[in-house]
Amino acid sequence: MSARPHLVIFNPDQWRGDALGHMGNPAVHTPNLDAFAAQDAVSFRNAFCQNPVCTPSRCSFMTGWYPHVRGHRTMHHMLQPDEPCLLKRLKDHGYYVWWGGKNDLVPRQNGFSAYCDCKNSRLPWPVQPGTHDLLRQRAQRGDPDFYSFYLGELPKEPGEEFYRDGDWGHVAAAIEFLANYDGRKPLCLYLPLHAPHPPYAVEEPWYSMNDRARVPPPLPPPPQWRGKPRLLRGIHRRQGLESWSEARWRELRATYYGMCSRTDALFGRLVQALKARGLYDDTAVFVFSDHGDFTGDYGLVEKTQNTFEDCLTRVPLLVKPPRALPVKPGVNEALVELIDFTATVEALAGLPREYDHFGRSLLPLIAGEATAHRDAVFCEGGRLEHEEQASERETASSTDPAEPYWPRVNLQVSDPVAHTKAVMCRTAEWKYVYRLYEDDELYDLRRDPGELDNRIGDPSCAPALAQLKERLLRFFVETADVVPLQTDQR
Repeated sequence: MSARPHLVIFNPDQWRGDALGHMGNPAVHTPNLDAFAAQDAVSFRNAFCQNPVCTPSRCSFMTGWYPHVRGHRTMHHMLQPDEPCLLKRLKDHGYYVWWGGKNDLVPRQNGFSAYCDCKNSRLPWPVQPGTHDLLRQRAQRGDPDFYSFYLGELPKEPGEEFYRDGDWGHVAAAIEFLANYDGRKPLCLYLPLHAPHPPYAVEEPWYSMNDRARVPPPLPPPPQWRGKPRLLRGIHRRQGLESWSEARWRELRATYYGMCSRTDALFGRLVQALKARGLYDDTAVFVFSDHGDFTGDYGLVEKTQNTFEDCLTRVPLLVKPPRALPVKPGVNEALVELIDFTATVEALAGLPREYDHFGRSLLPLIAGEATAHRDAVFCEGGRLEHEEQASERETASSTDPAEPYWPRVNLQVSDPVAHTKAVMCRTAEWKYVYRLYEDDELYDLRRDPGELDNRIGDPSCAPALAQLKERLLRFFVETADVVPLQTDQR
């Protein structure tokens, strides 16, 4: 065993926290992650991201900073060279960092050499067309359901076991790398995968793997969208899925679950490779997503940048420590945040304190030595009215209705009220959302776990609301900035 544990970061994109068999979902087939949680790992039921879209969330969990600390609130504001990044710190402190998969973290124009020893670009075979390209072909044909992101079954090449996409290719490359790894340095294997990010599409056997009859129906939108933010109403109108039947929503959700099942199968192959190489026991394994997905809830698909429903903000988070450390496998109920990933890796890898952040190590929870961790979790997004640079206007989706993200991104650009800056404070029992240019939201999660009844004007909820506002104020005072460890001469 290396003096420090090896690290595997298995990081799917847009995986809802309830789309796991061991979380009680009767329709999704995830045998590898279920066994992982039952035997070797802790799976956190109440893990929350800090922003509900890709880049801001990744900037957050790779630094331990909330998005507001340095203004990471868009897909086009990534980690700059002067900011800390966990991958770079691991590389600088002796880890061999192998990165296979998407970016959404650091500016492409700067390259990746500061953050990893290998940014994998070698796949074992040519890839088949990407699902976003297939979806755009539907737009060209004038498909009225184009904005549903639904594709369904993917066609495999004759005689092939799987659809040749980047996820399968990067995992195959990682397995090949593991087989030949010389072991001279502790290893960090980072696999930021694409699935189950929409378009909703998957090949057999995963397409038919999950029983449609057991798929939970999506949450309905509240009547007239009463109490819900303007952005959701606008996206719902533009996506145009009001006439979809329950059967069609079940099919979309089952396809999404199939994407989760396929990703679970890839995780199983990676674990087997670690075991075959004799590395599994000496490796800390992290499995988590950057954010969730509507998948039909409220009659919506995809995600938003400034709303914080649990389907978007609650994510899978499973952690297996190396064999030398204690673990109490199973499902843990504590409230945790993805920024806690940073602190946990620091503790495992023995990284020195180089800056201040807000993550807390999960190791006491993993060992079963603690039951409580946080009293509240936070998520934030949106923009100020004048912050046009935070509207994501750079993308073609901001102006072109033939782009699949147009219903959301065009609203972000054209309606600063709908795209208002907002922040969520969630406890085990309540969720409060402060919205700068719109009415706030308040949900009693014990009675209304689907967040359908906004109680912000209910006098009986005033004591709870006052406590949540006070907690939110404390959050901002505590996390408003970070003071560099190095002082300057005067």
